[in-house]
Amino acid sequence: MADQTGKSQKSIPPYVKAVAGSIGGVMEACCLQPIDVIKTRLQLDRSGAYKGIVHCGTTIVRTEGVRALWKGLTPFATHLTLKYALRMGSNAVLQSAFKDSNSGNLSNQGRFFAGFGAGVLEALVIVTPFEVVKIRLQQQRGLSHELLKYKGPVHCARLIIREEGILGLWAGAAPTVMRNGTNQAAMFSAKNAFDRLLWKKHEGDGKVLQPWQSMISGFLAGTAGPICTGPFDVVKTRLMAQSRSGGELKYKGMVHAIPTIYREEGLRALWKGLLPRLMRIPPGQAIMWAVADQVTGLYERKYIHNAPL
Repeated sequence: MADQTGKSQKSIPPYVKAVAGSIGGVMEACCLQPIDVIKTRLQLDRSGAYKGIVHCGTTIVRTEGVRALWKGLTPFATHLTLKYALRMGSNAVLQSAFKDSNSGNLSNQGRFFAGFGAGVLEALVIVTPFEVVKIRLQQQRGLSHELLKYKGPVHCARLIIREEGILGLWAGAAPTVMRNGTNQAAMFSAKNAFDRLLWKKHEGDGKVLQPWQSMISGFLAGTAGPICTGPFDVVKTRLMAQSRSGGELKYKGMVHAIPTIYREEGLRALWKGLLPRLMRIPPGQAIMWAVADQVTGLYERKYIHNAPL
């Protein structure tokens, strides 16, 4: 089997990529959870209570304590672990399906659609229900545990199901699908392109990138998505945050939410939280790929090329 450069290429099993992604997800969650909390608070702020990233972070620490910056960590870490396992594994399966049956080549178009499919799958199966729980926990303000509506991830999920039905866990599914599908299509294509351009690395060639090389490629690959999908992310957060148990919903869905936000808050509101997303997603991709590339690279050397580790 050969890639588009004519070099020998053997496939890494999907389960190896799934394991590599899940390990990377744990590391990412622990390091970057505070940025995600700040992003969520900024996106939900319609009154101008927070003046920016620093003000938001310091306000949370002052009024709720340092631990509040890690609110929702359990669902966030679990969600990232499962999400990356599903993303990396399903992308590997889809890439195999899109390869030319005769040459074994994977076209750029095939890589793009494999990434989009992996993003759609993770959005429906993993991302939406976990982010609904995470956002409901993150939007709560206050120090007293007894006064909080949601006492923790499991209690939150149970309460949502009881008050809003099982579909309450899939609030905001449409913009989440659009966001994740577009993000992963761009990310997998860009990561492969940067690996080839910067480091002459081709999948299956047995070359193990240094962690810093993987971090650079992952960081660059993770930058474009947040800029392109900002409105989908804001709408997703607003839809997930509103409770169906509180009467009439402000936003009826993705198509209704986008013009409503634009009309009431202006065009810039559709990119609220962009800077913290850029502070979280590209570094998150850098951390994840630094771990994942080491796992898959070592597998390539030991089991595909039989090279000493």
